[in-house]
Amino acid sequence: MNARTVLMAALAVAAASCTTYSPSGFSPGTSAAQVEQSMGRPTGEYRNTDGSRTLEFARGPMGKHTYMLDFDAQDRLVKWEQVLNESTFFSLTPGMTSDQVLRRIGHPSDVRYLPRQEEQVWSYRYDTPFCLWFQVNLDKTNHLVGAGNGPDPLCPEGRSRD
Repeated sequence: MNARTVLMAALAVAAASCTTYSPSGFSPGTSAAQVEQSMGRPTGEYRNTDGSRTLEFARGPMGKHTYMLDFDAQDRLVKWEQVLNESTFFSLTPGMTSDQVLRRIGHPSDVRYLPRQEEQVWSYRYDTPFCLWFQVNLDKTNHLVGAGNGPDPLCPEGRSRD
């Protein structure tokens, strides 16, 4: 490796380390530009008819944290929430569209297709003492038909799966 390559790699690491992991340091009224400058590019953006919007920031190894930040029509922070938790998962109801699921819990860690059932399975890793992930089943019309926990295939050997 030449000196320029090493320097560029070091700068990239330094820039990445400047990203804030969570929005806990932001108070209501913080601008969306300030949040994005500190947290980086959002992994999702959801606009509302009143001009407000929600920005999604997926975080952590294997996507175990996703923060949804709500901004008013003037692009000022109203509130934020970490949504990968059982309380939010239990708020999902059959019949919701895939867009409604995305707005509620963000983008999944893994997407699979079940040809026989003609369903997509979206899987979400989250903080839990058990080796589980949350899964959402969507039918061919992109509507929620089922949801629940399943064993995480990346669970280390020897850890309980129940």
